[in-house]
Amino acid sequence: MNDQEVFDLHRGGKMAMNATVGLANRDDLSLAYTPGVAVVCEAIAADPELTREYTWTGNTVAVVSDGSAVLGLGNIGPRAAMPVMEGKAILFKQFGGVDAVPICLDTQDTEQIIETVTALAPSFGGINLEDISAPRCFEIERRLDDALPIPVFHDDQHGTAIVVLAALRNAARLLTRDLGDLRVVVSGAGAAGIAVTKMLIAGGVDPARVIICDSKGTLYSERADLGGDSEKGRLARLTNLSRLSNGIEGALIGADVLIGVSGGQIAESSVAAMAADGIIFALANPTPEVHPEIAGRHAAIVATGRSDFPNQINNVLAFPGIFRGALDARARSITERMKLAAADAIAGLVADDLLPDRIVPSPLDPRVAAAVSAAVAHAA
Repeated sequence: MNDQEVFDLHRGGKMAMNATVGLANRDDLSLAYTPGVAVVCEAIAADPELTREYTWTGNTVAVVSDGSAVLGLGNIGPRAAMPVMEGKAILFKQFGGVDAVPICLDTQDTEQIIETVTALAPSFGGINLEDISAPRCFEIERRLDDALPIPVFHDDQHGTAIVVLAALRNAARLLTRDLGDLRVVVSGAGAAGIAVTKMLIAGGVDPARVIICDSKGTLYSERADLGGDSEKGRLARLTNLSRLSNGIEGALIGADVLIGVSGGQIAESSVAAMAADGIIFALANPTPEVHPEIAGRHAAIVATGRSDFPNQINNVLAFPGIFRGALDARARSITERMKLAAADAIAGLVADDLLPDRIVPSPLDPRVAAAVSAAVAHAA
């Protein structure tokens, strides 16, 4: 792959809109538009629930970003974010059969984003928030979820967390370990790091044995710069009960698991201090926190976010099936139970055929979205 190939593929964008009905004659026109359409409009006005059945909303998701935290590129703005949102939309269609519309907002103001998405919501069956920076993303998702009668899902948080839980369950099973016995270090306390921590705790990891590290060191309850009502502050009260305060180097001494979602580099000497038969998920993309070759010298199981190494922890394993299941079940929100069901479904697809380089299915495995959607719909 070279840059010119990439530009050639993106020329004109990666998606287009197609009609699902033909317009070959006057009768077709009268049914699809006036006067026939008025009958459907009147029915929906009398019963808004019919919107899902007689418009595209029952199978359509808005992919919404403000361009403030795009991949590992940072705050590149809404226009530069559009290729990523188009990519997300075609993944929705390819893997989940869900139609998706990329919407990049020219504002990074929390109130304006909430107001705009709320106003757009009647046109969609779900809202996938994407690449919105922390800590604003937490409030935006929470308030939209409270306000709207359709599922709202910030994929950078929950998609990553679901796949990490699935991968860790299988890694622990392969090493005959119990999740509750693992000492876990999470490098990164942004949107993904906080969501991963919450998901692991919900899935059976002992919060007392979790240590979260940000750019200033480890999180613990007495740290003065953590607001008590912030996401970091709340997790600091639950985790790191040993009150380790000497940063990632100290946290990794004797640790069983390292989950990197920070983008910062971690020295080989630090991972060398981990417990034997460790697990390293270095998920920063495109440059992992620890190169897989280095990680492999010190850990029994290694995963990254990249497709050119084994064990790719990729959100595409989660979000198409999650929205497919939520739309099919006409769910009003995506609950913790639905997320845990998605993680179980992903893990289960390879649970009987585990290898150190195969703890999650391939993102191209056609079974994934179907299994996840069925599990999510059942949980809903």
